Amino acid sequence: MDLAYVCEWEKKPKSNHCPSIPLVCAWSCRNLIAFTTDLRNEEEKDLTHMVHIIDTEHPWDVYSVNSGHTEVITCLEWDQSGSRLLSADADGHIKCWSMTDHLANSWENTVGSVVEGDPVVALSWLHNGVKLALHVEKSGASNFGEKFSRVKFSPSLTLFGGKPMEGWIAVTISGLVTVSLLKPNGQVLTATESLCRLRCRVALADVAFTGGGNIVVATSDGSSTSPVQFYKVCVSVVNEKCKIDTEILPSLFMRCTTDPARKDKYPAITHLKFLARDMSEQVLLCASNQNNSIVECWSLRKEGLPVNNIFQQISPVVGDKQPMILKWRILSATNDLDRVSAVALPKLPISLTNTDLKVANDTKFFPGLGLALAFHDGSVHIVHRLSLQMMAVFYGSSSQRPVDEPALKRPRTTGPLVHFKAMQLSWTSLALAGVDSHGKLSMLRISPSMGHVLDMNMSLRHLLFLLEYCMVTGYDWWDILLHVQPSMVQNLVEKLHEEYMRQNAALQQVLSTRIVAMKASLCKLSSSTIARVCDYHAKLFLIAISCTLKSLLRPHFLNTPDKSPGDRLTEICSKITDVDIDKVMINLKTEEFVLEMTTLQSLQQLIQWVGDFVLYLLASLPNQGSPVRPGHSFLRDGASLGMFRELMVVIRIWGLLKPSCLPVYTATSDTQDSMSLLFRLLTKLWLCCREENHITEPDDALIDECCLLPSQLLIPNIDWLPINDGIISKLQNKQLVRLQFGKAPGLVGHTVSSQFDAFVRAPGQPKIDHLRRLHLGAYPTEECKSCTRCGCVTMLKSPNKVTAVKQWEQRWIKNCLCGGLWRKMPLSYS
Repeated sequence: MDLAYVCEWEKKPKSNHCPSIPLVCAWSCRNLIAFTTDLRNEEEKDLTHMVHIIDTEHPWDVYSVNSGHTEVITCLEWDQSGSRLLSADADGHIKCWSMTDHLANSWENTVGSVVEGDPVVALSWLHNGVKLALHVEKSGASNFGEKFSRVKFSPSLTLFGGKPMEGWIAVTISGLVTVSLLKPNGQVLTATESLCRLRCRVALADVAFTGGGNIVVATSDGSSTSPVQFYKVCVSVVNEKCKIDTEILPSLFMRCTTDPARKDKYPAITHLKFLARDMSEQVLLCASNQNNSIVECWSLRKEGLPVNNIFQQISPVVGDKQPMILKWRILSATNDLDRVSAVALPKLPISLTNTDLKVANDTKFFPGLGLALAFHDGSVHIVHRLSLQMMAVFYGSSSQRPVDEPALKRPRTTGPLVHFKAMQLSWTSLALAGVDSHGKLSMLRISPSMGHVLDMNMSLRHLLFLLEYCMVTGYDWWDILLHVQPSMVQNLVEKLHEEYMRQNAALQQVLSTRIVAMKASLCKLSSSTIARVCDYHAKLFLIAISCTLKSLLRPHFLNTPDKSPGDRLTEICSKITDVDIDKVMINLKTEEFVLEMTTLQSLQQLIQWVGDFVLYLLASLPNQGSPVRPGHSFLRDGASLGMFRELMVVIRIWGLLKPSCLPVYTATSDTQDSMSLLFRLLTKLWLCCREENHITEPDDALIDECCLLPSQLLIPNIDWLPINDGIISKLQNKQLVRLQFGKAPGLVGHTVSSQFDAFVRAPGQPKIDHLRRLHLGAYPTEECKSCTRCGCVTMLKSPNKVTAVKQWEQRWIKNCLCGGLWRKMPLSYS
């Protein structure tokens, strides 16, 4: 493990951010991190309980909000989509936070619930029934269905038709369990019930879910001499009211309390966690004293109950008829450790049962099998989540010491040590975020090899497997990019494409845009592939335009059983290879292309981009030997050239209805039919590469004609994406980057970024709305938002009222073309 970056608060004379007690943080599947601090005002001598949300790519752009909690925040919890956040405090108040206008740096409190005066000690969203299992041992398989399989898992509660009902469950310090359900109409149904008849103090608790739709709650009163209790909770809705039923499950005592040598050594249980939210059969416990800790892993098993011989003679027990009981058995335990300050559990759904220790040993270097333990001396250990064996270690600045020196023999330094008070592993377990006792956020890389020497192929296989997992689930893959070196990029992109092409056609269509976005983010990390970033984003834009424009076409007769106009357009354009656009056009039913004049005019900016890009590609054909030139990959991409060809035909037909919607070209001759000329050259180029396995070189006549284009038409400047101001490209040299919340870093650009400068507009030049293709001026007056991943910029509010354009804009209301989240930009961005 090594530090990637640290981000700390600016010291202010009158107010300072100080770590709250307890301090909590949470990491979403969209790579958003939420954590808490207390804002101390020196003049008024009061504390404000703050919630901070950052995107890992722009950690300095922190969104800080006064939570409104009157007591310290005890829990933070993201939902499964990573778009909503729960916060709970020591006064029993629970608040649900949602994005404002789908912006990652703008949040608002929408709904909530309360158990007045009863501190919340555990909090979780109800399970939605979606569970995907990773089969690590099959990471070399070709089919995604073998690597990732859908596990039969019931939601905690369902609506009519089986749709999962949203809501959350919380456990309070007095032994109450409260469930709040979000109805589709926005109302909140809340019910509260005691976990058992005899209520007792709950100092620690955690929540997990079973495949049958039940909820399991684990509780402890904080004393290691008391049992750790488990309860089954069933939630239902009866007569429009929420109902909670509870049942006691087998409990356990920690092994260290039954060992005579350690009986009174560890008086307090300090950490109680299920190994995963959907793994209620395995639990992690940590008991501590003032200086040391011990960690134990327990598993719930079904065991046969022995039957006395007398009863055997009366009624013999045969096979499955033997009575079974549930019993907790210890899987593993550590030796004496330094005092544990925080625990972070993996989120990868790798299903390991008690008998899977052999599989675990065979794949012990795979990320996601380890959990993180932070210690008061500043160090962090990654240990196997079942065997608790050491896998990797990180020593903070205050804990530089030999690995083999026993913990009990280490001399203790005077004064408080800086250590993590809260930690979270990323969703692929390749990064670890920790907030220390000074309120500073640290981002650590966790090597895919877990510190062991693995060959390059094995490391690439691990990264490829996790990229595929993110592709299938839709999770953000920023933490994987932390480990991609420039020398790996080409290999990863090729292997990712090979694996994608092995999938069936239906799955390829579902993942078609996601893999392009993934390739773009990888190519951004290497100077040799940086030009391809522009190509991949242009391809995403082309796919989106093609889908939108085809969706506007309507069949002339609504009850026709034939193919849709869009499918028929694709079929005819692929069959008819004529270079004359008018001869292709006459084979289509032109009545299907009739649209309102206002609709056609509103699409002119998108149509202009298609025309400009085709002209740019053909003009760059003579320079095809230069792969660093943007657009190079399109010259061999038959599928993309075919899309451009289809769109040119559609635009030609629409131009007959509304000539002003046609792309505008600056020609040297008034009689020049620019559309026909470009279609003819585009068709010749398409014929060279229409068959992926039989690509031929363009003939000299085509290249000569393309050489003449600059003398016939003015070649437009293509507006490529703005340079991304994210942190990922600054971390490749493995040097620690120090940042400050609220201040964008003035870092020297990476060599990759400097090469990317050739494709972007210089500061002070007119800006452009990359999705609407509208010019915004050098200093835009409209509020804009930008993508947290690719840097794409678009206006926050729509200036259009035409339905077709609104349909286009609705595609990007939640996410960018590349799938990244939006963040609001300052009004005077440059």
